[in-house]
Amino acid sequence: MKTDLHIHTRDGSDGQMTLEEVFAEASRRSIDVIAITDHDSIRVQKDAAGLAGRNGMRYLTGVELNVTFAHPSYRGGQPASLDLLGYRFDPDSRPLIDKLSALAEHREKRVVEIVEKLNRELREEQIEELTAADMDAIRSSVDGSLGRPHIANYLIEKGIVRDKQEAFDRYLVRCDAPHMPLSLAEASELVRGAGGKLILAHPNDPNGTSLVSFTDSLEEQQQIIADSMLDFIDGLECWHSRHDNETSASYLEFAQERGLLITGGSDCHQQPVVMGSVNVPEFVIQQQGLS
Repeated sequence: MKTDLHIHTRDGSDGQMTLEEVFAEASRRSIDVIAITDHDSIRVQKDAAGLAGRNGMRYLTGVELNVTFAHPSYRGGQPASLDLLGYRFDPDSRPLIDKLSALAEHREKRVVEIVEKLNRELREEQIEELTAADMDAIRSSVDGSLGRPHIANYLIEKGIVRDKQEAFDRYLVRCDAPHMPLSLAEASELVRGAGGKLILAHPNDPNGTSLVSFTDSLEEQQQIIADSMLDFIDGLECWHSRHDNETSASYLEFAQERGLLITGGSDCHQQPVVMGSVNVPEFVIQQQGLS
């Protein structure tokens, strides 16, 4: 049984494929169990469940939430971003819908602030600044939640950078603006209040929002979870496209010792297409009651 519980779409956030294209590709790859986990967006969940059924797949409702988290023993107590995955929630939950709407509004303001900072950098390099028309073009390229990857794509289109990595390295890291603060406790209340389960995403992802921001020691990462997170989360994403075998084995053992749910997925944004490439054991689905 092939499972992927971490996939993004263009319709909901920053994937490259539309929802229908994602399911067509998932069907070609013989994925049996799937979850769409767009950033701060659940707009495609009902359509996704319908497409899963028509393609003979089992479906879990999903969302990826960005939270602000701090631990007194790391980073001088300064917060960092972490990603949390919500599963099996009611997509009609009014508190969840209202909060995600507020986050979407903040994303728009954040992108405007990022572009203002970016234009200062472009002026210094004597490169033509982005205009209101450019902003409209960036918005028109997005079907879901607006974010830095969409700015990066536009910089590539304009010929200012070669690829996304260069866009982030040259501009988007230092031109960043704060997310709307969402605490771990609030994320937990929203997802659990909607009948769902909250999972810490890719805890040891070296390239993403993860506990690597605090320490690259697996033992210390897991102590942070034990110290400060167990009251708010239900499980851990042990298998991920950027987790090595040591990480997956270590987090699996930690989760099993504490009776936590275990999930896994590719985190596919379709650049490249990696959905279904992570070997998620069948017992993960048995835990979810879907076997």
